[in-house]
Amino acid sequence: MYVGRFIVVAPDRAAYRVSSRSFPNRRVIERDGALTVAPTEDAPETDNPYISYNCLRTTDDGTHAVIGNGTQVDPITEKLDLGYPPRDALVESLLALDYEKDEYDTPRIAGVVGDRSYVGIVRRDAVLVEAVDGPTLVATYGKDSPEPVDLEATGATALARDLYEREFEHPVCAAAVTTDGSTFETGLYNGA
Repeated sequence: MYVGRFIVVAPDRAAYRVSSRSFPNRRVIERDGALTVAPTEDAPETDNPYISYNCLRTTDDGTHAVIGNGTQVDPITEKLDLGYPPRDALVESLLALDYEKDEYDTPRIAGVVGDRSYVGIVRRDAVLVEAVDGPTLVATYGKDSPEPVDLEATGATALARDLYEREFEHPVCAAAVTTDGSTFETGLYNGA
């Protein structure tokens, strides 16, 4: 089953996986304190604005981590740095950026991990933001409403690998974050 890009958010961790039929030549890299989805060296040139973006950032004060499938990660993080509550930062940023204006009307998905964790999606027909009490998955296609999911991995790199290896089609790369309540650990997995 192809669900496109997806995230899993839990109270103490979150992960994001890029799945792609159209642009598989990407990887997650560490850059300027963030995890960024970027083209590989052998990727064909493109002017597609949805190919490269920060997919995981933490706030300056280290209280929240933000994960998502596009440029919404930056304004959500910036709003949290300004003192917005996580739910408000998610809602305002998802509404402002709206779904991607590509040929598929791709939804934007994002999550916040912190004192209270949230998952959100903006689709062509809805905006959904929910507090999470357990691991919750939302994807750009097919599973585009938050739903509970099993999640056993606890370390950041193991969590990224877990999402990469899920049974959904066309895995490309993955990023993850975990917290012990005072610090965040990030990890990535770009395949074998």
